[in-house]
Amino acid sequence: MPNPKRRHSKSRGRKRRTHDALKRTNLVSCPNCGNMKLPHRVCPRCGHYAGRTVIEIAE
Repeated sequence: MPNPKRRHSKSRGRKRRTHDALKRTNLVSCPNCGNMKLPHRVCPRCGHYAGRTVIEIAE
């Protein structure tokens, strides 16, 4: 198994880890009820998508 001959510097290791951070989820407001939801998904509160009711939500 090959091993590194020299030690990597702290900046080199940190440059590699710059992309490891978690991204924030993109939320949009539902045009029907105003609840925050994921884009291109049915609203979990009112059941609307693309201007029509897709699923019936029991209240």
